[in-house]
Order: sequence, then structure tokens, then C-alpha cells
Amino acid sequence: MDELLRQATTILLGMWKRRWLGIVVAWVVAVASVAAVLAIPDKYEASARIFVDTQSILRPLMSGLVTQPNIDQQVMMLSRTLITRPNVEKLIRMADLDLKIEGKAERDALIEHLMSSLKIANTTRDNIYTINYRDTQPEHAKRVVQSLVSIFVESNLGDARKDSESARKFLDEQISAYEKRLEEAEARLKEFKLRNLAMQSSEGKDHFSRMTETGAVLEQSKLALREAEQSRDALKRQMLGDEPSLLPVPAQEPIAGVSIPEIDGRLDTMQRNLDAMLQRFTEKHPDVISTRRLIKDLEEQKREAIIARRQAAVNSPSRTMSINPVQQQLAVSVSEAEATVAALQTRVAEYQQRYDAMQEAVKLMPQIEAEFAQLNRDYEINKKNYEQLVQRRESANMGSEINSTVGVDFRLIDPPRVSPKPVAPNRTLFLPLTLLLALAAGIGVTFAASQIRPVFFDSRSLREACALPLLGTVSLLTDEASKRRVRRDLIRFAAACVSLVGAYGAGLLALFLFSVRTA
Repeated sequence: MDELLRQATTILLGMWKRRWLGIVVAWVVAVASVAAVLAIPDKYEASARIFVDTQSILRPLMSGLVTQPNIDQQVMMLSRTLITRPNVEKLIRMADLDLKIEGKAERDALIEHLMSSLKIANTTRDNIYTINYRDTQPEHAKRVVQSLVSIFVESNLGDARKDSESARKFLDEQISAYEKRLEEAEARLKEFKLRNLAMQSSEGKDHFSRMTETGAVLEQSKLALREAEQSRDALKRQMLGDEPSLLPVPAQEPIAGVSIPEIDGRLDTMQRNLDAMLQRFTEKHPDVISTRRLIKDLEEQKREAIIARRQAAVNSPSRTMSINPVQQQLAVSVSEAEATVAALQTRVAEYQQRYDAMQEAVKLMPQIEAEFAQLNRDYEINKKNYEQLVQRRESANMGSEINSTVGVDFRLIDPPRVSPKPVAPNRTLFLPLTLLLALAAGIGVTFAASQIRPVFFDSRSLREACALPLLGTVSLLTDEASKRRVRRDLIRFAAACVSLVGAYGAGLLALFLFSVRTA
């Protein structure tokens, strides 16, 4: 601790010895710094406030129906990206700042200066934006702020609209692509259905249900065939005399048990079509009425054909030779029974062929159903995506129309104005700082001088520096004249220091009085 105190004392004594050099340097630095502060040109600040109204009664009403961008976020992003090089170049032209520019270097320097000087501040909650700019010429500052306000208002979210157009263009491209996919999927489904037309049913039943129905109809046809064969055999036995019977000749013979294959097939088809129509339409529907009329005509044709057949059987030579009317009636009945048996045999053979074909097709049904399920799944996925894209495109179009109708309202709260007094530089703050700088420079110079040319103030320091034995010291006895000289020197040094601080105080007082008078 004693060593530190001794070193500090040595340094302070060395600095005191160079005190006049320090006070001269302090005065020089003070004068230079004050001159520099006073030479800084005054800057005037121009400002304007803008309110951006993004609220509209139409937006909450259309919420969920249209695609609405985040207008507040877009406005905030616009304010942050407003000060760009293209906008600043446009601002220079609008404010006529390029009239005195002679080269590209000056233009680039002006652009960099404006980009660093222009300020846009906002309150996020209220959407109020403040634009500030400082310049040495008040009119220049005002024109710059006015031009930037015009650019801010005229931009009107142009980039956001470009994004909307790009999004709609992308949706149109995707919709066109999915339209082609849907057409291809529909073509594959159509080809599949045409290729497997025999496996389909208009009633919407599957293959196993239709095979079960065909099997049931086949069994019924076989039963009817056996019944017709038994009836035919009984009639033959009666005609041969095995079973005598007396059959009166009816005036009007029934046609219910007689079958004509050509007409019966058409009647069966028409009856099934009528049943399908009755499931969808009423009795008064034109198609139902027309179908019933066709069925009635076919039944009339069947009746006429049976009567003609019976007449031909009665008029045949083999029958005309018979005198017994009972035999004649039996012959006609046998002929009708033979025709019925033939028709039933044809029906049984047809249904048997259908049933066998269905049984063979059962082996292919899993593969056909799997292929159909895959085709239908691809088609449904493409259709769903297509419908969603179309819905989103319509929603985007409606949202764009809403934005173009409602828009964003830019309101100029405070027009561009320039402060009547300079806002910079703050000389009241800079002048005390120059005093501190001058004092620091003076102290630093005295310290450097004491270290460059050190002086020994005691024998210990000299002995340590020379590393030689010290025999003794000689003291200096000062007289009255020397003391007076030292006293005058101290007074002059104190006066120099006080005058430095006093000059600063007077300057600050004069600056304060001047600012009060101009206010």
C-alpha cells in the first residue's frame, strides 16, 4: 500500500511540474471543440402523422365465407419496407432533391443519407404512423416528409394485391391440372364400366344378389316346366283313352296358362321396367301410362296369337277327320301344352346359362371389385381436391372484391410541418462535454509528458532507477523571492483554470439567454 501511494505521489508531482503544458493544451482543445460545436449546422425536423383504418363492418360479416388477409400485418410490413432504395429514388425526384446533384457518387451518398435519416414509428394498437426527417433546410425537410407520405398512401398495399393475383393464378393452374386428372379418372371409370357391363345392374344390386335372384327364377322356371310336362302327359293320356274325360267347348278360352316365348319375353321386360318406374314415379306419370298401354297391347297380341294357333289346330286335316269334339278339344290342349313346355324349356335353358355364367364370373368378382374400388377412390380424391380448390378460388375472388371495395383508409392526422426551432445539435449538452474533453486532454498531456521525461523527487527513486549506492542528498533552501515567484505562479495557474471554467459558464449562460429570447 505504501508503495502504491509513493508511486501515485510521484506521478502527481510529475504532472504538477508539467501543469502549464496541460492548461495550454486544455485551452486549445476547448477552443477547437467549442468552435466545432458552434460550426455544426442547425437541423430542423419535419414530421407527419397518418392513421391507417383497417376496420370495416363488411369484414366480420363475411368472416368464414371469404379468404381475408391480415390487413394490419400487411400495413405494418409495408411501413417497415417503405424506406427502400426504389422508394427513396422516387422520393428524391418528387422532392426535387436531385436538382443540384452532379454525379452518381453524390446521388448514392444522398440516398444513403436519406435511408439512414428517415424514421417511421408506429403504435401497434392504434395503427398511427409517424414520419420524421431532419435537414438543415426546413423546406427540404418538409418536402421530403410530404413525398414520403404520398408514397405511403399511394402504395395502398400494392404488393399484397400482387400476392393475391399470384395466389389466384396458382389456384387456376391447380384447378386446370385437377380437371385433367378428373377427366382421366372419369375416362378410366367409363372404360371399366363398359368392359364389365355384364356385371352391372340398373337396380344397384351386387353380383351375388343378382345371382341369387337368377337362381330363384331358375328354380321357379324348372318347377313350372315340370308342372307343364305333367299337364301335357295327362292330356296325352286322356286323348289316347287312358283317362276318359268330358271337356265342354268353352265359349271364351283362357290364355293364362299358354306361353308364347317371343311375346312373353317382351312382356316380362316391360313388366320389370314398369316395376322400376313405379318405385320412382306415380301412376299418372307419362312413362308409366305409356308402359301400361304397351303391356296391354302385348297381351292383346298374345291372345290373338293363341286364338289363331287354336284355330289352326282345329282346322288341321288330322283333327278334322275326328268327329268327336272332345278329342278335338284334347288335341288343341295338347298342342298348347306342348308349346308351353317348349317355352318353359327355353326359359329354363336361358336362366341356366345365365346362372352358370354368373357362377363363372364369381371367380373374377374380387379382382373386379378391387379394381373398381381403386378407380373410384382415385376419382373421389381428385374430385374432393378439385372442389376444395374451386371453393378456395371463389373465396379468394370474393375476398379480393371485398378488399377492392372496402380497401384501407389512410387518414392524414397531422400534415407535414417543420419545427420552428432547430432540434439539433443540442449545444447545451455538447458544450459541457467539450469542457470535460478539454480537461481530460490537459490531464492526459501532463501525464504523458511526466512519463516521457520523468523527474526524481526523492533519493529512493533515484537509487532504484540507477542501481548505484547513493552517498547523500543536497537540499535547496528557498528565499523570499523564490517563494513569491512560486506564489505568483500558482495564482496565474489558478486564474487560467478559473478563466477556462468561467468562459464555459459565460458561454452556457449566453446560449441559454439566446434560446429563451428566440422562444
